[in-house]
Amino acid sequence: MATITLGGNEIHTAGSLPEVGSKAPGFKLLKDNLSTATLEDFKGSRVVFNIFPSIDTDVCATSVRNFNKRATELDNTQVVSVSRDTPFALKRFAKDEDTSNVMNLSDIRNGEFGESYGVTIQDGPFEGFHSRAVVVVDENGKVIYNQQVPEIGQEPDYLEALKSLL
Repeated sequence: MATITLGGNEIHTAGSLPEVGSKAPGFKLLKDNLSTATLEDFKGSRVVFNIFPSIDTDVCATSVRNFNKRATELDNTQVVSVSRDTPFALKRFAKDEDTSNVMNLSDIRNGEFGESYGVTIQDGPFEGFHSRAVVVVDENGKVIYNQQVPEIGQEPDYLEALKSLL
């Protein structure tokens, strides 16, 4: 369990992020066309998982815009944003913001991703949402970087996440 804050108030997650050096947990997430995406779909590519509570909050939207701009310039790297938002909300955001370099995936059906990646918030007003975190996975599905952002209102450390890919 990780302890983080929301507006300075302590809250907790369901577990801890996958450890650096470990195999990334598998998942089934929804694409904006309601088809399923799995970790296997990214085999052979490096993946930056940008995990957050909701695309309809300023910091979450900013993180998608920043990763869209920064990480997509890297070779063989896919940026994947994951939240409990509906696929329709994620599709609307991608269209409105032209973030076509980021794949937005939804964990709305069963929260499996949130549980296996240790990001499901267990208490407080955001209970059931994902915490803000970044997990970077190499071509072989091994975790090479993780960051549990300590305060939900804070942006992730983009540069440290991307340095793990250099």
